[in-house]
Amino acid sequence: MQVPQKRKVTLYFNSAMLAETQKEAIRQDRSVSWIIQAAWRLARDEVKRMPGSGLSIQPPAPEISDDTGQLSLHAASDTPS
Repeated sequence: MQVPQKRKVTLYFNSAMLAETQKEAIRQDRSVSWIIQAAWRLARDEVKRMPGSGLSIQPPAPEISDDTGQLSLHAASDTPS
């Protein structure tokens, strides 16, 4: 069985969502990365049922900083730039 490749990505969350995710990670004694991955596994079927926009544009690939397998999270500015 092939081990999945780990890549570092940067995700931007608003400050409230990031704080809630960090609080849940502490409560479960897990990493924020683990919480995000678990949430995706639970939600992906529901997300797939959502209608698409009808556009055939591919989403951009995530920015990969290096191959350490670390997930980098940053709070997005709550105000538009």
